[in-house]
Amino acid sequence: MTENTDTKRQLFVFEQDAGRLELLIRILYWILIGIVLWVYGIIAFICLFIQWFHILILGSRNEFLSNIAKGYLEYLVTVMSYTYLMTDKRPEIFPATVKIYQESG
Repeated sequence: MTENTDTKRQLFVFEQDAGRLELLIRILYWILIGIVLWVYGIIAFICLFIQWFHILILGSRNEFLSNIAKGYLEYLVTVMSYTYLMTDKRPEIFPATVKIYQESG
């Protein structure tokens, strides 16, 4: 599998410079991201609850329900560096398609 390193970006990297104005704007962003995470979290929980019964009854996972939970987790990880004051780069308020990989080694 070949990977294009131009599109890869490490999410949790220390940045020395920080903008004071961005710190104030961040408050509004926290509120908006928090609302999206709350709603998305409720939807993901409902899907996980349904998934539990799907596995119990049919003995297999439903891909759609699994993708909802995966999307929630990917969005949560994507906004963490901004919400935890690690970067001034604002994430999208609504979830964007991302892929998270674990580096082995």
